[in-house]
Amino acid sequence: MKDETQVYHIQKDQRGTRLDRFLIDATEGVSRTYLQRLIRDGDVTVNGEIGKQPSYVLRDGDRVCLTLPPPRPLDTAQPERIPLDILHEDRHLIVLNKPAGMLVHPANGVNVGTLVNALLSHCTDLSGIGGVERPGIVHRLDKGTSGVLVVAKTDAVHRGLSAQFERHSIARQYVAVVCGAPTETTGTIDARIARSRRDRRRMTTIKTGGRHAVTHYAVLERYPQFAFVQLTLETGRLHQIRVHLQGIGHPVVGDAVYGGEQRALNDADTPELKQAISQLKRQALHARLLGFEHPATGEHLAFSAEIPEDMQRVVDALRFF
Repeated sequence: MKDETQVYHIQKDQRGTRLDRFLIDATEGVSRTYLQRLIRDGDVTVNGEIGKQPSYVLRDGDRVCLTLPPPRPLDTAQPERIPLDILHEDRHLIVLNKPAGMLVHPANGVNVGTLVNALLSHCTDLSGIGGVERPGIVHRLDKGTSGVLVVAKTDAVHRGLSAQFERHSIARQYVAVVCGAPTETTGTIDARIARSRRDRRRMTTIKTGGRHAVTHYAVLERYPQFAFVQLTLETGRLHQIRVHLQGIGHPVVGDAVYGGEQRALNDADTPELKQAISQLKRQALHARLLGFEHPATGEHLAFSAEIPEDMQRVVDALRFF
């Protein structure tokens, strides 16, 4: 397959726009992250020059040339016969319920046991846009987060789903058990997120800079020292729910990175609850619902998955003891 080259001439009404934002609007369904990588890799030129940053501000008359490389062959991640909990599958995409403890794609030296390894064994027609390490992966869930996730089989559907994520038109609903309980029954957390300078594993909320992030919450059940909450994402940033909840003083139970593990164990007031939290070994966060427009058919689809047993044991211990 050959590279696909697109050329754009900047008009007066487009000047002052960031290069990456312009390309998002100009292309159909190519994610911002992927475009930023292409810019940094030299696949985007402005007036014949490479080396521009994604934040470059376009000027009247600039000539932007975008080269979309063909999908890379899926030749490094190895197929593994790992059972998948598939909620829906057609020739365009797969929707599944990811278990807690499974990485979505190879990372940090982990090349086996990931969702990508399982998918490569299940089917051979995944989208190549994500490259050799992330074929078909449109979005991700943290290793310790369970729940509904969609994977693209074709490049066109990958671009279509990515565009919906960029527009924030995907319906994403989570549930979590948190330490303490928000005073208000419903609310919105609007706080910018950036990587922590002290610990690169962590994200943090900041007043300026970083990335805009919005999480809506609703308290479903209140207990002494804890709450069961529903969370709806307006944006989708790395660790968004976890860092937002920690930022308002209610970290997710079991979350060792954001302070929810030790606090939950300290606050557990029954042996049954302490045991359930000890056995959790991950954050009590589950992606319960995912809704989107099927890029190939135009049909609106929505899928849900009940919370897994380890989280249910924590909720039961809260309810009945």
